[in-house]
Amino acid sequence: MKLKLGRKGAASALVLSLTICAALLSACGKQPDMTMPPPEVVTMTVKAQPVTLTTVLPGRINADLVAEVRPQVSGIIKKRCFTEGSYVKAGQVLYLVDPAPFQAAYESAQASLARSQANLPALRLRAARYGDLVGDKAVSKQDVDDINASIRQAEADVTYGKAAVKAARINLDYTEVRAPIAGRIGKSNVTAGALVTASQPAALTTIQKLDPIYLDVPQSTSQLLKLRRSVAGGSLSQNEAGQRTVKLVLEDGSAYDHEGTIQFRDVTVNPSTGTVVLRATFPNPKEELLPGMFARAIVQDGVSAAAILVPQAAVSRDPKGNPQVMLVDKTGKAELRPIAVDRAIGDQWLVTNGLKPGEQLIIEGFQKAMPGTPVKLAGPAK
Repeated sequence: MKLKLGRKGAASALVLSLTICAALLSACGKQPDMTMPPPEVVTMTVKAQPVTLTTVLPGRINADLVAEVRPQVSGIIKKRCFTEGSYVKAGQVLYLVDPAPFQAAYESAQASLARSQANLPALRLRAARYGDLVGDKAVSKQDVDDINASIRQAEADVTYGKAAVKAARINLDYTEVRAPIAGRIGKSNVTAGALVTASQPAALTTIQKLDPIYLDVPQSTSQLLKLRRSVAGGSLSQNEAGQRTVKLVLEDGSAYDHEGTIQFRDVTVNPSTGTVVLRATFPNPKEELLPGMFARAIVQDGVSAAAILVPQAAVSRDPKGNPQVMLVDKTGKAELRPIAVDRAIGDQWLVTNGLKPGEQLIIEGFQKAMPGTPVKLAGPAK
């Protein structure tokens, strides 16, 4: 179907076409404005401040005193005289071994001693009479020597008898198995009627003193050497009172109520782990800490007088994993700066190299900034 236009229609169409072409040509000739505004960033001023540096070391709780109770005589256990898990005093009777055979041995030793003691006076009287008669040659010199030898033998028998009585008395006393130390006693490994032997390998029970209590933590020699170099170099200062104080974090993440004190640092390095043992003592009045528990000790390394801390969110990593930050230089342009960090303190990094006090650190918006390009300060960090 063909559309027929008159002269006026054709003229109008031509004018419209020319107008559209002119508009397109005008649009093609105009250049758009592609300039982007500088990104807004939030900065903070780098400051040096005194910071107390600490190290968290994992360790295990150990009892102050541990005594494994073993019998010192052989026999049958007649009675257990304590409640498992209770507190016992030093010298308290824990087990009673059948004393009958030891009582008989004690009485036999006493009888032997009495017999030896009974012979001695008669021998001494005879020796005295022989001494009077030997001058008159009524008895021979040999008889005098014999009676004196008999006296010495009788005296030796008395001494031996006294020792036998003492040994029998000791064995009779050992039938009462007593607590060597005061503390919390564990479960009993034997019951009444069990046969025990003197100094047997298996313990009857175990007593542990829980207040105070120890925490033994391994510290790597590399940490120890680094700490000593920092102190020697002057970047870290220590005080004796602060260095001896230790805080404790329990397995559930809660802080222990009482502070501990460092007792000693071992002088021997474990060759398999490369660590030395650090022992701290903690009061344990409520016996919350039990032997074998895992805990973490917060040990004070010292005080850094001019430490620089930056938020962890302001630190990025290069492709090799090295830390870096973005700064605003004096001309208002972004500057990428590599840094060195020592450790995390809360939500901040301790910077050891790369930053100076007074510099402006970008803490928000550094992802939009390009090194060498201007940035707009949105204001200080809140």
